[in-house]
Amino acid sequence: MDNYRFILSGGGTGGHIYPAIAIANELKKRFPNADFLFVGAKDRMEMEKVPQAGYKIEGLWISGLQRRLTLGNLMFPSKVISSLLRARKILKQFNPDVAIGTGGFASGPLLKVASNSNVPYVLQEQNSFAGITNKLLAKKANRICVAYDGMERFFPKDKIVKTGNPVRSDLVDLNVGKKEANDFFGLQEDKKTVLVIGGSLGARRVNQLIEKELDFFKDQDVQIIWQCGKLYFEAYKIHDSGSVKVLAFLNRMDYAYTAADLIISRAGAGSVSELCIVGKPVLFIPSPNVAEDHQTKNAEALVSEKAALMIKEVMLDAEFEKTFIDLMIFEELQNELSVNIKKLAMPKATEHIVDEIEKLLK
Repeated sequence: MDNYRFILSGGGTGGHIYPAIAIANELKKRFPNADFLFVGAKDRMEMEKVPQAGYKIEGLWISGLQRRLTLGNLMFPSKVISSLLRARKILKQFNPDVAIGTGGFASGPLLKVASNSNVPYVLQEQNSFAGITNKLLAKKANRICVAYDGMERFFPKDKIVKTGNPVRSDLVDLNVGKKEANDFFGLQEDKKTVLVIGGSLGARRVNQLIEKELDFFKDQDVQIIWQCGKLYFEAYKIHDSGSVKVLAFLNRMDYAYTAADLIISRAGAGSVSELCIVGKPVLFIPSPNVAEDHQTKNAEALVSEKAALMIKEVMLDAEFEKTFIDLMIFEELQNELSVNIKKLAMPKATEHIVDEIEKLLK
């Protein structure tokens, strides 16, 4: 029997949505006759990304709490009640065998209703510092799949399984040649290449830094692949040139990672997991504007293993150039970071998470 019914919820950002889609894809591979339903937040990106991946989605009227007093916060209790009622109706109609939550406020109401209805559920926590929704749901979860050690600070120890985070399948074995990757971007063979990634929407502070340092990069004789994000593309495309490739987003991450000698990146959980598999030297610039400052904690987890370098945003002006030069000059530092970051890779994460879901079905 493989006509199981799976309900998945998680969203608000790509970091919660893409793992949910990856898990659904792996479940579909194992159970081709299964039914799938996603539940997300009405006005967030999952309402677009999930149908693009070929799955049905229902939207809830829910949003996260802001850190300051806003109209949205005053509406929060009404949104929670409305979402719980809607989630209960969806759950009753769909009647799933298992529910899967990948974090973000959208998954809260659905999994709360699942736990009240005795539907078994699995949580997937991407970050080294657990999100508030998953912490609230942990007590009744059947399994909690994590990507970092030490997560018993947040969750019941007997429910934790260290699986890693799902990553895009084309990155698990990069089989693109360096020349092919350079040609794709129109880059020179004999120059070092720096890849700058600011997350799916781009990162304002990272973009400001790169713009400010363009002459410095020229002096270092490096070429840049600069993914600035679609919000910022109009402002920065004037810098596109022979040695600086400015892109709104990267359709071919496999080419970008292959071309890169050095990577400057935000420290979202998905990026960190990908970069461990890629195994190139990385300089993290974590975003300070995310819940519980989890990007800084994700980066620190790698820095403590000598697997990456990190500069906080407030220190960029003081530290960036020196750190960058050290990284370019010292090959032993590059090698140490490369070797250590690769040790942390968990390329079979999606399969391991689905193994845990399969155990629940039995």
